[in-house]
Amino acid sequence: MALQAGDVFGRYELVSWLGRGGMAETWRAQLVGDAGVTKPVLIKKVLPEYANDEAFISMFISEARISATLSHGNVAQVFDFGRVEGEYFLAMEFVDGQPLHRILKRALKSDLGALPVPVAVFIAMEMCRGLHYAHTRTSSSGQPLGIVHRDISPDNVLLGYEGQVKIVDFGIAKAQLIRGFKTAPGVVKGKYLFFSPEQARGEDVDARTDVWATGVVLYELLCGKLPVEGPPHVVMMRVGRGEIPAPSVLRPDLPKEINDIVMKALTPDREHRFESSHAFGDALAGFLYSNFPRFSAMTIAHLLRVLFRGDLAQEGREMSVPGSFLEELKAWRQQTLPEEPVTPRPSTERQTRRIRVATPPPVTETTQPRSIVASSGISRPLLYGLSAGGLLTVGACMWFLLDAHSPGPAVGAPPPTPIQQPFASPTQLGKKESQTNPPVAPPVAGADALSEVEASTVQEMTLYIRDSITEDKLDEALTTANNCIKMFPDNPRCRAALELVQSKQVGTRPPSPTGARSKGSIYLPTNINEVRSLVDRLNKEGRVREALEVAQACADRDPKVPECHLMLGVLYAKLNEPKKSEQHYGTFLTLTPAGYPRRDRVIEILSKSAP
Repeated sequence: MALQAGDVFGRYELVSWLGRGGMAETWRAQLVGDAGVTKPVLIKKVLPEYANDEAFISMFISEARISATLSHGNVAQVFDFGRVEGEYFLAMEFVDGQPLHRILKRALKSDLGALPVPVAVFIAMEMCRGLHYAHTRTSSSGQPLGIVHRDISPDNVLLGYEGQVKIVDFGIAKAQLIRGFKTAPGVVKGKYLFFSPEQARGEDVDARTDVWATGVVLYELLCGKLPVEGPPHVVMMRVGRGEIPAPSVLRPDLPKEINDIVMKALTPDREHRFESSHAFGDALAGFLYSNFPRFSAMTIAHLLRVLFRGDLAQEGREMSVPGSFLEELKAWRQQTLPEEPVTPRPSTERQTRRIRVATPPPVTETTQPRSIVASSGISRPLLYGLSAGGLLTVGACMWFLLDAHSPGPAVGAPPPTPIQQPFASPTQLGKKESQTNPPVAPPVAGADALSEVEASTVQEMTLYIRDSITEDKLDEALTTANNCIKMFPDNPRCRAALELVQSKQVGTRPPSPTGARSKGSIYLPTNINEVRSLVDRLNKEGRVREALEVAQACADRDPKVPECHLMLGVLYAKLNEPKKSEQHYGTFLTLTPAGYPRRDRVIEILSKSAP
């Protein structure tokens, strides 16, 4: 019979069910002692379907015994290990907080953009401390235990509401990965994004594999996205070749010191990486305390309490945050917004300015006055003067601007300013897909060999797509389908796979009579080009209201991405709603600098459409 809250599980009383992972389900529980003394714990119970897998259980037991010996402030401790009615479990330290992957998502949805530089660096530094402790553990006879986590990712890092940083799952990482590779590849889906080159090649790993994975985590925290994304074979190939863009490419104002530290951790040849997590952590500490000498764990605590204030309130908890932190948070948020013109600052303030996320140029009276963009020849009176019929014409003639295959900026036009997550950098917007993602040529000589490689690769990719759809991971499925088409544009299976994913994205439900949006039913890709492609397809199919829902969800998720507002301007014009159309066209022009793809064309069309 399935367990329920309040059930007794061995020495523990189950409090609440927290979730189910690849091989275990997790419960919040408490150890009940004499005289009513209780201790909160986390129970990880191996799922029944794996209980009879002797190889997995043997590895699980071996690793759990080792992990139970670990005791460090940055490692979630294992208190107990055993079996209750034939079901194996671990009883672990309960961390009152949130997993790092959820914290990053919450930050991306807020107006922080990505995690502030000192926050990201501190988290990675604390991870390095815990990892080095585990890597250097020895047996009672002084022999190195050779512990390597192998599965470092934001899923396996917990942050507490008191500022703690804890690595989890030291005990079962090896068991999960070994069993996953040999008998159930789907179990480790997604983990490959953090694999080191030697791990991807199936070679023996050492502590430097965890250095690599920590570097990937830090990269994601700083930039809001992973250094390399895509299906496994593409990621492994690019990682092995060292085709990793520096974090400063996505975040140009990132200090050179931290950019160099990240890239050293992500060196494909492990002989040239940091030799240990200790060395990596020391480099991070040197940067952090040279530039932010007063930074402490309490900043982490206060950030979590702000980001998850609503969650805490639902639990009936109110955790204090000092006013000084709220001022600091306000400054961080302003770093992701367009800046007002500034005069030269004292040297003590330069560090804050140089770590700002790249944003559109300042909004000033001489460049982009509040009326909209006078320097570009268009003003708010012009927009207000557009009749409903004029805007409808604009919508019809502008639609090609949103087509995924529309031409990019004119030769010689300056590149647009990168805008932070969650979409791809707009330096790629407006270019043909073949330019942003050049086809990967299979390393074969003859046509027959090419056909075999293509058939094998396409089969692998389509299976991955179907698995991702089954697991409701539509972002991964869509990315893989698009890559399939880019690699093999004439292969009908790639096109069929893409159509399958798109059919799952937006249902065939009729639009609401009032045009109301149902956020829970909207699927929104994470890449702006994929959003445009989806909106374009819906519009061409006559499903304009559904296209509008997707475009509005795009703007809701990140109001500073200009392409979202351009789509809304076009769609509202097509729906004969001139005021809303004008509002979003104006926002698009305000967010974009001169030379931005489609900007001059928008101004030209709007000017010609004015009465």
